Amino acid sequence: MRKTKIVIPCYNESKRLDPTAFFAALEKDENLSFLFVNDGSTDETLAILTAIRAKRPLQVELLSLSRNSGKAEAVRCGMLAVCAGSSVYVGYWDADLATPLNAIDKFCNLLDKTDADLVIGSRVRLLGRKIERSAVRHYLGRIFATFTSLMLGIGIHDTQCGAKIFRNSDRLRQVFSSPFKVTWTFDVEMFARFPIVFGVSPRELSSRWVEYPLDEWVDVKGSKVGLKDYFRGGLEFLRLFFYLCTPLRQHYVKQITVN
Repeated sequence: MRKTKIVIPCYNESKRLDPTAFFAALEKDENLSFLFVNDGSTDETLAILTAIRAKRPLQVELLSLSRNSGKAEAVRCGMLAVCAGSSVYVGYWDADLATPLNAIDKFCNLLDKTDADLVIGSRVRLLGRKIERSAVRHYLGRIFATFTSLMLGIGIHDTQCGAKIFRNSDRLRQVFSSPFKVTWTFDVEMFARFPIVFGVSPRELSSRWVEYPLDEWVDVKGSKVGLKDYFRGGLEFLRLFFYLCTPLRQHYVKQITVN
């Protein structure tokens, strides 16, 4: 049976963590495990995560960062840890479970049945699916995704959904080897690194990626993402543009490939 390990980055999530949901997922699949990354939380998050680990020590690991480093670094550190293990599939998932944990099995089944290297959750409002997202966030997200697709040369509908599962490999570990240049939009930078590390064109590489239209996604109250973050996302997009689409790219590629 395939082993799957999912990174759950957590920063001050004590009011939104649902231990019962995690226990239910672990009970259902003995080959599933979680690595919770406590990103320097100042509330009761660490205590809750410690209690979750104590109840499921064989399926739950905890990595605690000494200070708040941001989601990008929390995910990166967690992914480096899980890639170094024996899990066949690895990934990361938002702690608020806006994407329910039952989607993990659906993602993994896609990887089982295809030669895909990556399954990306996509928040597409289709009939028969429950996607609860504010209109403002939806349309701003569409604008951002359009410019991102143009910059990357990859037609991705939803770069920012916090549900992604990868086929584990040494090259995947290299994608996460260096700290990201951006924070809120690190997923975009991560996608940009794949063609560099794998040594193929963006189009060829993305042919081995699958976007899965989520059956359910709910904008959970208490989200740390506000309108100002979309402005910051625009600034980060410009920063990535200079690293990826100007002479700075040569230095960036060298930094990624030497690790």
